Amino acid sequence: MQISSRVEKSGLSPMRKFHPYAVAAESKGRNIYHLNIGQPDIATPPAYFDAVKNFHQPVLEYAPSGGIPQLISAVQKYYADLGIYYEESEILITTGGSEALQMVFNCVLDEGDEIIVPEPFYPNYSTMINLCGAVIRGVPTCPEEGYHYADRTKIEACINERTRAIICTNPGNPTGTVLTAEEMRMLVDVAKEHDLFLIGDEAYREFVYAGEPLQSFGAYEDAGQNIVVIDTVSKRFSACGARIGCLLTHNKELLANAMKLCQARLSVATLDQVAAAALYGVDGSYFTAVREEYKRRRDTVMDKLKEIPGVVCECPKGAFYLMAALPVDDADKFQQWLLEEFEDNGDTVMFAPGEPFYQTPGKGKNEVRIAYVLEQKKLERAMDLLALGIKAYNAK
Repeated sequence: MQISSRVEKSGLSPMRKFHPYAVAAESKGRNIYHLNIGQPDIATPPAYFDAVKNFHQPVLEYAPSGGIPQLISAVQKYYADLGIYYEESEILITTGGSEALQMVFNCVLDEGDEIIVPEPFYPNYSTMINLCGAVIRGVPTCPEEGYHYADRTKIEACINERTRAIICTNPGNPTGTVLTAEEMRMLVDVAKEHDLFLIGDEAYREFVYAGEPLQSFGAYEDAGQNIVVIDTVSKRFSACGARIGCLLTHNKELLANAMKLCQARLSVATLDQVAAAALYGVDGSYFTAVREEYKRRRDTVMDKLKEIPGVVCECPKGAFYLMAALPVDDADKFQQWLLEEFEDNGDTVMFAPGEPFYQTPGKGKNEVRIAYVLEQKKLERAMDLLALGIKAYNAK
């Protein structure tokens, strides 16, 4: 029997690819410091669990396909507090930000269409776009330039008759880049002038470290028909397991077609929506504390990386990731070696090899994504293991 060619050409997640090797290493008694997956260890606000405990409806019914009213209202208020106004009918609740992305891609891309994606990018974009039969047109960047992509010449060089959209993760996963207001305005203008959708994947909005105001492409009202915003409670509230996201746009035609997909999957889990709605009432001091904690972690990782000869990495300005070029021949082989052959006092370390974060063949071969989601002492140990591993790997 035959398997879909679209699925077959989709690769495994680089964040999870080495899980079997990790299981094997742990079975040998190894302790692994996980820098490969963006799973925060910050406590989820108690409001989430309190809402579940206090849920007393006699029947756990299907929720409305577009989301329960109390969660939609909570999202609407959150954006209104940022000075951005959406009607309730312009907000669709989804099963995580991932479903919101898949819905948008399915609504705007046909077989052979192209979407512009700055490299390196979140690798699951590849799977989602492949399943639409579309093609990623990567915007080239390099670690020596801090992965800067917001250049009009670079972006417009990627546009052709098959281009349908641009997607930007801001703040960036995997690079931690943060767009300036001028760069956002430029991208909005390009989308308007070329009649393209501009998809803002904004899962990490709260995590910026230079005192910048919170940003959203949704603020550009003059491009309301072009802009789609993707949001989620996963990272903002350290609630990845809740699987609650949303799609926001003023484009009524897109919304009408996205609703077909919402109805096809019936509804998002009711209990998680109820609990997620409670998260939006969390006091602003929560974000201040979390932001300061991630900044400390970022600085810890950067200080350690600077001590490793041959590493190329610019300090990230947001999210909780960074991309770095390592002085190794192949990050994929290096990661496997770390799990199979390396240990220091029973410890080893995992990251996400960089090649799958690129569309351009051969790019990212010696690069890695590091998620600084561990507490400071663990991060210090993890980075020391990385340094020891690089030295031992290159000496073998």
